[in-house]
Amino acid sequence: MTTEPAAPTSTGPSPGAVPPAGTAATAAVAPTAPGSARKQALLASAAAGTTVVLWASAFVGIRAAGRALEPGPLALARLLVGSLVLGAIVAVRRDPFPARRDLPGIVACGVLWFGIYNVALNAAERLVDAGTAAMLVGVGPILMALLAGLLLKEGFPRPLMLGMLLSFGGLVVIGLSSSGGNGGSVGWGALLCFAAALAYATAVVIQKPLLARVSALQITFLACTVGAVACLPFAPALVREAGRAHASPVAWAVYLGALPTAVAFTTWAYALARTSAGRLGVTTYLVPPISVLLGWLVLGEVPGWIALVGGVLCLAGVAVSRLRFGRGTG
Repeated sequence: MTTEPAAPTSTGPSPGAVPPAGTAATAAVAPTAPGSARKQALLASAAAGTTVVLWASAFVGIRAAGRALEPGPLALARLLVGSLVLGAIVAVRRDPFPARRDLPGIVACGVLWFGIYNVALNAAERLVDAGTAAMLVGVGPILMALLAGLLLKEGFPRPLMLGMLLSFGGLVVIGLSSSGGNGGSVGWGALLCFAAALAYATAVVIQKPLLARVSALQITFLACTVGAVACLPFAPALVREAGRAHASPVAWAVYLGALPTAVAFTTWAYALARTSAGRLGVTTYLVPPISVLLGWLVLGEVPGWIALVGGVLCLAGVAVSRLRFGRGTG
């Protein structure tokens, strides 16, 4: 994601944190000579692995940086760095600028995906640990499929409806769990994660038709820039908080913009051009467990058992929603 997404699933088909800015423009598998096929497969696997680890680490980075930076200023810092790095990549590639008719959709994606999503997730991670947040945001693909069914008329297959019930059951379990005796905080954190996932899912559905005309990298760069502009009201607070913060939170903010936001998208696009979207999408199911592991290693945090059960239900729902049996609508 992209901002860190969750596990690609389908709005038609589509991914889980869908590839941060789409699959449609880059999903074709590049032809390779027989002698280089193995090398291409290894490079694609390495790129996919890099993406998954970077996305997983973003949840840990948000949690760490959020100890000194409020949600809005942290989002602004991340988006400014991400926009600069993505802008440099776009300048090297010289991707064409979108047509005027595509700009409103890109602006909407920027406000929702990069603005609201980041602020809501940053706020959520002040209340829940990194691993729990990653599992909760993992319901994003189901929300995408539901919105696509409503807005793009893609229907409501039975697996989607069953997966939705499982995932929302998981949300309820996590919302009712307690952490340090403060179950109310966990409940609010779960709601904020859901709000972040909903903003992200809505943006992906808006973005989907744009990918037929604009490169995924260009959309991501422009949307990231729009998100940064939307967060500019937090600039005074960012200057104030960064000035009195230790180096570590500021370094985490720079890391979030440069690596999970910019580099991870680039490695995802590289891998996606060399393998199928469906096959690659499955790898993002690794994001939540890796986030849990990194949260334990870096922050010494582990979700409670009840939260873990809820998270497993959320991810099971996403997996079930990708099944292909039956095409009926609910």
